[in-house]
Amino acid sequence: MKLFRACLFAIVALLAAACQGDTFETGTPSKDWLLDGSSYKAFVEKSDDGKEVVLSNGLVTRVFRIVPNLATVNIINNMTGETMIRTACPEGTLTVDGKDYPLGGLAGIEEYGYLKEDWLDGFTAIPGSFQVKGLKVDELKPRMEWNRKRWALVKEWDPKGKELTFILEGSGETEGVKVEVHFELYDGSPILGKWIDVLNESDKPVTLNKFTLEELAMVEYDSQVDFVPLSNNMIHVQSDWAQVSCGTTFWETDPRYTSQVNYNLQTPCKLVVRLPRGPEETIEPGGKFESFRNWIMPFDSEDRERKGMFLKSFKRTLAPWTTENPIFLHCTTTNPEEVKIAIDQCAETGYEMVILSFGSGLNMEDESEENIAKYRGFADYAHSKGIEIGGYSLLASRWISEEVDIINPATGKRGGMTFGGSPCLSSEWGHEYFRKIKSFFERTGMDFLEHDGSYSGDPCASTSHAYHKGLEDSQWTQREMLEDLYKWMRAKGIFMNVPDLGTFLIGSNKCAVGYREVNWSLPRERQIILGRQNIYDSMWTRIPTDSWTFTPLVQYHGGGAAATLEPLDEHLDAYKAHMIQNYGSGVQSCYRGFRLYDTERTKETVIEVINWYKAYREILCSDIVHLRRPDGRDWDGILHVNPNLEEKGLAMLYNPTDEPITRSIKLPLYYTGLTGKATVSERDGKPLKVKLDREYNATVTVTIPAEGYTWLVIRQ
Repeated sequence: MKLFRACLFAIVALLAAACQGDTFETGTPSKDWLLDGSSYKAFVEKSDDGKEVVLSNGLVTRVFRIVPNLATVNIINNMTGETMIRTACPEGTLTVDGKDYPLGGLAGIEEYGYLKEDWLDGFTAIPGSFQVKGLKVDELKPRMEWNRKRWALVKEWDPKGKELTFILEGSGETEGVKVEVHFELYDGSPILGKWIDVLNESDKPVTLNKFTLEELAMVEYDSQVDFVPLSNNMIHVQSDWAQVSCGTTFWETDPRYTSQVNYNLQTPCKLVVRLPRGPEETIEPGGKFESFRNWIMPFDSEDRERKGMFLKSFKRTLAPWTTENPIFLHCTTTNPEEVKIAIDQCAETGYEMVILSFGSGLNMEDESEENIAKYRGFADYAHSKGIEIGGYSLLASRWISEEVDIINPATGKRGGMTFGGSPCLSSEWGHEYFRKIKSFFERTGMDFLEHDGSYSGDPCASTSHAYHKGLEDSQWTQREMLEDLYKWMRAKGIFMNVPDLGTFLIGSNKCAVGYREVNWSLPRERQIILGRQNIYDSMWTRIPTDSWTFTPLVQYHGGGAAATLEPLDEHLDAYKAHMIQNYGSGVQSCYRGFRLYDTERTKETVIEVINWYKAYREILCSDIVHLRRPDGRDWDGILHVNPNLEEKGLAMLYNPTDEPITRSIKLPLYYTGLTGKATVSERDGKPLKVKLDREYNATVTVTIPAEGYTWLVIRQ
């Protein structure tokens, strides 16, 4: 057994060394998985004696003990060579009909600070736990259908890797209940996924009151005697259930870990992944319950930029639809003549989508033939011009009635929730709302939904709503309804703006970069600097294509003439400045108004910017490396990087001052994949050969015009 473990870990280490070469710090960038992960293939190996199973891809390794029962006994961050867990825990817990049952697990553990291999054969199964009976290995499969109808940086979704499933069975009171514990590991990325299926093969209903999907005794990130230490900063944990107000990741204390340094045993070193409450789901005989999914991804550095690159890759891998990035106008009217003008202007300038904005008059819940005919006519006309069209619907943060709205469990009344008041999605009204939204898109042929508020994760204490029993199942049932809608839309190819980062993994496309809405009522010159700050600050962990920002062509939240761009020709400099910094970041903006141009000069400017953006679209929609934050005092800038393109990088540089400035600017080119030298061109000008220093930086001298901008293109 020891020989198997030693040989297997040696293979994993050799694989990692062969694929990775030197680490990031020692400078062999061509072997960094962020630059080229093609050699890191997921695999599953079982020991000769049948006691252990290993799931690895050379970047991360998870080791399972299956005798005397299933338990994770090691998670190795191969990128750093470090063990991530202290000891073994059950693979989760089910609460069935009011009683707790561990999923596997090992009994007899005395020391929770570390785990020696010699101890494993001395452990026993936990009494009453679900017992592992078998396993199977499959290739990864897409979680949902992605019908890609428009431009995207990621061209297809064909996830590669391994799915390892353990089959566990209950006994006694849980006899006939089977649990499939699924793990997935992606090729070329340190992403480990997990979910469970609970199958009722008994002859009676069972109620799944609660479940814990993951319980890991993590190595503590910080160790303090007197103060509560920090939770782990070297691992990313995210589920497809997380919402604004209620996530599924909990860093808890571990009182079993009596050898920890913290005097009061308050180190948050146990990672628990579970629902905030419920699901309180009844599983009928022959029925099946599928949990939410969770993923963990270790980091190999505390460098902010590098950790951000991990998170960006995470999103592109698990939610590639977030790389769709249509160019849209937020149209403030549904007057037929004005909408047709807006569509025509989009077609003439190279725009790709019209969004009928909030306050425009669009009502997707109106099922009258007159309403459907109006918007089907808009869709037909837009499609005839090669333009997509859709619009806005408000879900949460609205009052419906005493009978429909979420009942606050603290007060027994409606109100006081995340958005104040909100309808319960599991009410009859909620069921009808989702039916109406689907029907609207099917009958009109529209292409876009801006779903405002979305479901915030609020629990509902009502016991009279049609589609949930009470408080404990209210979050789960509401979330299921939202997930069903978003996956349906993803399969239909309908684009979705949703102001909730938690919905990306169930199908939404974009979320706001993070801005204060009333700031768009400030004077135009202030909006420009603040807008660049919003983008700069959000792109540490976001990708340009998953984000939208805002541009008030017409007045928004007040501010008067000083805050708005209309008439556009009279404020063309500010209009172009907004467009350049938005398209130059790859972040689409909600240009909110009723037209894109008002004069021929304005039209030519819009066409100029859109043509420039489309010429560099691939690199402008690629990841951002930060150069200097906008402060209004000196230059600021960002650098797009993509080692897989001909244009390996593109730097956008801005001068907010009223004088031209000349600066020597250091361009960090590591994530372009270039080594030794690079070619830099300013504004498509003459290429300049530059040498890279030992840290992959190139230094260039640039003059940026007063209150202006320039760009640099980096190639081989």
